[in-house]
Amino acid sequence: MKKWYYTNLILFLAFFCFATNIVCAKTNEYKIYINLWTNTLYLMQNNKVIEEYPISPGKDKSPTPIGKFNIINKSKGWGGGFGSHWLGLDVPWGKYGIHGTNKAWLIGERVSSGCIRMHNKDVESLFDKTPVGTEVYIDGPITGIGKHEFKTLSRNSRGNLVQIIQCRLKAAGYYKEKCHGIYDIHTELAVKQFQREQNLKVTGSITHKEYILLGLLE
Repeated sequence: MKKWYYTNLILFLAFFCFATNIVCAKTNEYKIYINLWTNTLYLMQNNKVIEEYPISPGKDKSPTPIGKFNIINKSKGWGGGFGSHWLGLDVPWGKYGIHGTNKAWLIGERVSSGCIRMHNKDVESLFDKTPVGTEVYIDGPITGIGKHEFKTLSRNSRGNLVQIIQCRLKAAGYYKEKCHGIYDIHTELAVKQFQREQNLKVTGSITHKEYILLGLLE
């Protein structure tokens, strides 16, 4: 079973680098791969898994961001619910990181507000090995889970779904800004223009009908 996970995460990293035209980390540099399907964090070096740790990701209503990010800051001594160490990620729509916890018994469950929780001893080990700039790949349910899958989006919504909508609207010529995952005034105006041209009720919100017309649902 472990061999299957390792093979798939290598394929995921290879595909992600090709599909997004990013420059992946150089040989001998560390990478982090987080699998939200198995709630496991893998530390990789030279495209080989050298450590794996159990983690706790976000709840269904406050999901962990999916995609490729980088560690942009590191600090110690946060205490409380953040445990002993923090590794901050450059998620454009909010403050997210990999950190410890004072509720170790919940590791493995979806209980956070979107951050990745680890046992303190594990995040301390990870902290010592990974420098600022380390690439972090998070793989999981990008459209949400259960009743939160393809949820209604409106002004001030944030997350992967918003980013996908922005990119679809941009490709269609309605949205001109950066796809940053924040449902701002520019996103709302683009949605309203799209709704007008599709003869929909102009609300500025994304619902089931808009998902279908944008090609995200059938």
